[in-house]
Amino acid sequence: MFPEQLDDRRAYEVARVLLEGFDRHYRLFRATSAAAKARFEQADWAGQQRAQRERIEFYDRRVDEAAERLQAELEAGTLSMAVWQQVKLHYIGLLIDHHQPELAETFFNSVTTKILHHQHFHNDFIFVRPAVSTEYLENAEPAAQPTFRVWYPTRETLRDTLAQVVASFALQGPWEDFERDIDQWQAALLAALGGERWRTNFQIQALASLFFRNKGAYVVGRIVNGWQELPFALPILHSHPDGSGAGAVPAGPGRLALDAALFGEDDLQMLFSFARAYFLVEMEVPSAYVQFLRILMPRKPRSELYSALGLHKQGKTLFFRDFQFHLRHSSDAFRIAPGIKGLVMLVFDLPSYPFVFKLIKDFFPHQKETTREQVKAKYLLVKQHDRVGRMADTLEFSNVAFPRARFTPELMAEIRRFCPSLLEERGDTLILKHVYIERRMVPLNIFLQEAGPAQLEHAVIEYGNAIKDLVAANIFPGDMLWKNFGVMRHGKVVFYDYDEIEYVTDCHFRRVPPPRNEEEEMSGKVWYTVRPGDVFPETFGPFLLGHPAVREVFMRHHADLLDPAFWQAHQARIRAGHVHDVFPYDPERRFVHQRRAAAAPDVSAAEDIAP
Repeated sequence: MFPEQLDDRRAYEVARVLLEGFDRHYRLFRATSAAAKARFEQADWAGQQRAQRERIEFYDRRVDEAAERLQAELEAGTLSMAVWQQVKLHYIGLLIDHHQPELAETFFNSVTTKILHHQHFHNDFIFVRPAVSTEYLENAEPAAQPTFRVWYPTRETLRDTLAQVVASFALQGPWEDFERDIDQWQAALLAALGGERWRTNFQIQALASLFFRNKGAYVVGRIVNGWQELPFALPILHSHPDGSGAGAVPAGPGRLALDAALFGEDDLQMLFSFARAYFLVEMEVPSAYVQFLRILMPRKPRSELYSALGLHKQGKTLFFRDFQFHLRHSSDAFRIAPGIKGLVMLVFDLPSYPFVFKLIKDFFPHQKETTREQVKAKYLLVKQHDRVGRMADTLEFSNVAFPRARFTPELMAEIRRFCPSLLEERGDTLILKHVYIERRMVPLNIFLQEAGPAQLEHAVIEYGNAIKDLVAANIFPGDMLWKNFGVMRHGKVVFYDYDEIEYVTDCHFRRVPPPRNEEEEMSGKVWYTVRPGDVFPETFGPFLLGHPAVREVFMRHHADLLDPAFWQAHQARIRAGHVHDVFPYDPERRFVHQRRAAAAPDVSAAEDIAP
């Protein structure tokens, strides 16, 4: 129930301070994102990674600052609910014509619930639903950059227009061969469109800011050809004389080059996968970017798009609203998740919902030498790190309310036994004080049990590739058992159990010392000294390769993972400051591979004319 009049001056001051806190947050967020362009041009990969990591911490810092200021200046924690209801109305008024109203509403919720603690479970003053529409929201200032630019090529001007699209981003630095790259983009585009079948309404629309991540910059847009619409993305990298990315040579700028041309929703879904790091994108009106991206990827939830743009708090807000909506329109029960139970996490799910919920247990078996705080630190590391398409993003929530009647007795017994400190029961409501939520996948061990020969081979190859991608990003999974990896919809294998991950550079990869005598050789016990951080890759085999078919595929494609030299070589590379390219698309799609294939001699033709 809202007040009939706004009669408390403190309410307006609280609203004003709250919005000032948000505006400061978004100004710093936007400045860090805008600086990504200069870092890309200078090939400052360490700086880019540092900016991606530090930007994640911005939000919580600004929330703390705003809460402290409100307490110090206005004693906000002592205000009545009636005053807080007035605060919300004043805040809504301040958001008229604001360019990030949905983000500002989420900031309001974060600060006020921090000040008022548990009172937010039953109130009518936070933004449970958005109050300010973002439909058709644009920056209307005369000198402002539009959300996207539009070009109208003809058959005769297509190539020149494609060149204009790339040139419009004004990247500083020499190109390896700009004309060659435009030719390859044009050929790829015409093939994707099905040839020269043009309609009268032909447009190229591209979002006005580049998307930066890892060592790449991406042009993102769509082709409109009459009623045909084709999403596209153009990766731009620094090329080097050997045709590789900068990871294979000493750091430093190379020459710019279009690396590939990606087309269609599936390609863009891979680019914006929840298993990859967030993009750095300079945006005045983020809701307009999300709206454009939803046209390109209608199956991608808005929550994931906000997160992919680095606005992970807004992603959490939208996710939770969708989750509450699903609960209201479903009736199945939360249950213990199928599969092998974890030693550190209690995992449960809702069969009708494509996510799993994870609670850190209050106690662990003796073989797990860790603590709750250490586990939380591992999950934060993953959040801040480049996930290279191989680690699922997690949503971390505090004090989540669930309907008690939707929990199976078995699940309630598990929570009471293993996580009593995280459980608060309030009549018909359960409060879980700390929860991680992840996309549900088929555990790899279960997938292998049910897979046919071709599926098994693909999954084992993907498993090894996942580990190698993680190693390239300086991540050692720790527990490499099949059950800790999942298979995504399109067959990609992703790691999702983080309580034992370490930086590769913090490990000591050793060979197993030979036994000194027959007694040691015949002993079933470890006869050599194992220090903290020691890893013996040769010992992976007995735990992973018991199935003959799995062993055959693994040894054919990934036997090097059992060799300490593989891990030591990557350690040396990482310590030398080299950053490897990890492509969010099939490397065979790279233009450099296509050029090499075109330049290779036709062996079959040579055989035809051989004497």
